Amino acid sequence: MDHIRIATRGSRLALWQAEHIKSLLVEAYPHLDVILKVIKTKGDKIQDVPLAQVGGKGLFVKEIEEALLDGRADIAVHSMKDVPTELPEDLLLGVIPQREACEDCIVSHTYPGLDSLPQGARVGTSSLRRQSQLLRLRPDLSIISLRGNLDTRLRKLEQGDFDAILVALAGLNRLGLSAPYVEKLPPHIFIPAVAQGALGIEFHRDRKDIAELLAFLDHPDSRISVTAERGFLCALDGGCQVPIACHAVIEHKQVVLTGLVADVKGERVVSGKRSGPIDEAKKIGEELAWEILERGGRKILQEFYLS
Repeated sequence: MDHIRIATRGSRLALWQAEHIKSLLVEAYPHLDVILKVIKTKGDKIQDVPLAQVGGKGLFVKEIEEALLDGRADIAVHSMKDVPTELPEDLLLGVIPQREACEDCIVSHTYPGLDSLPQGARVGTSSLRRQSQLLRLRPDLSIISLRGNLDTRLRKLEQGDFDAILVALAGLNRLGLSAPYVEKLPPHIFIPAVAQGALGIEFHRDRKDIAELLAFLDHPDSRISVTAERGFLCALDGGCQVPIACHAVIEHKQVVLTGLVADVKGERVVSGKRSGPIDEAKKIGEELAWEILERGGRKILQEFYLS
């Protein structure tokens, strides 16, 4: 193989992620020609509506997967938190590289962190998961919808449109961005999105040559954690626009998984924890989901989908 085409979204973060994989490939295979193909997705085109109102799964991946299926691209580099748990039959997530930081963070130009935000402070986020957990901790805050890429969000914060914004720490780290105050929210207080901070490389399941080419990029611990979290999400039949959170760690060859389902105001929260062998990661995620559904999560999700 003398060349490989990477399908990617066009945001600065998505391009960084694709360039990161490109650099690793070129380092391993100096004579390989790696070409980036930028594809605009439905989620990129609709910027003036909160994601939860757009509806549907795969808002940031469907058009990219179509490029893999029709042969315009060889591989796709995704943010794993955007990828639905059900893939097209002919595609697979063959590689999960080493995961970045999974945490969310509070970013502000004025206030050092969550506890210092004044009553009624304006906090920007488009994520119902973040909104729900934030209101659970600080029901007095005013949550304002904030869409756009990371640069846009930080610019709006700097302009004074918000007192603080909630974003993924991985994005700040990858792009080398910051603000006067960045407070990391630890997962035991604020559970991240499923697979947040992880990348996934998708390709056609018939491409054994690509599987062999990319095998060195796969990170076993990251794959196990992501598998457990996605097992949880799949059993809930949820997407990244729903108030669902999950975080897995590996301790002594065991997966330890914490999950949550909540209403959008953070008033009703059903959470749980489960652990088990790493080779049963998906099953552990599914079992935790079933437990949470039985304990009230099903009712919360049904109300959400009907609203």
